[in-house]
Amino acid sequence: MPDELAPMPTDWQRALAIVAHPDDLEYGVSGAIAAWTAEGREVSYLLATRGEAGIDGLPPEEAAPLRQSEQLASAAEVGVTSVEFLDYRDGVVEHGPALRQDLARAIRERRPELVITLNHRESWGPGSWNSADHRAVGTAALDAVADAGNRWIFPELIAQGAQPWQARWIAVAGTQHPTHAVDIGATLERAVASLAAHRTYLEALSDEPHDRHARRVVEQAAHLAAARFGGRPCVGFELIG
Repeated sequence: MPDELAPMPTDWQRALAIVAHPDDLEYGVSGAIAAWTAEGREVSYLLATRGEAGIDGLPPEEAAPLRQSEQLASAAEVGVTSVEFLDYRDGVVEHGPALRQDLARAIRERRPELVITLNHRESWGPGSWNSADHRAVGTAALDAVADAGNRWIFPELIAQGAQPWQARWIAVAGTQHPTHAVDIGATLERAVASLAAHRTYLEALSDEPHDRHARRVVEQAAHLAAARFGGRPCVGFELIG
């Protein structure tokens, strides 16, 4: 029997979620975010792209504002009002100093105790492959936490008023190696609504009604690690720090 998952730390007030695309946080993580905001914690989102390459039948210039609008509505469902887009080109985000600096700047400005990101490894598990954007942004987010705390990396940020800040933890979602979890029994419906807000995107993915698709996906994700968390629906994280 795998080890039981520990509850996530609760002695923090501010979190910053860094991901590549609109909808990345809604495939499970938003249930935990809803639980945190319900407790009065502050969570903000930073997205590297606007997801403009995510809908095959819609040109990027039309998809971008639609996906942005759906992401703002989705975030509101779980109590998040601060959503920033960095405007990297969807599908070809590259890990490197430019991305690390942008993420480090955001960390210094937002001063989160907890940084949340998505699986940065090559796969989601056996027989799967993770996207280049997820890998690039996830790895850059891990690097940027260290960058943000080191005044000698990107010293130009200090000249811009972004003083060093060291987050206490990084929580990686969508991992095959979770160590901690958040009970989302009370926020599962809000998580479903959050994913369902990406209506245009979901309708392009499947003929299944978007609200039914959202419920199926979120409920399935909520039970992946439940056996290791007292049988409770949860979001699992690999906690670093």
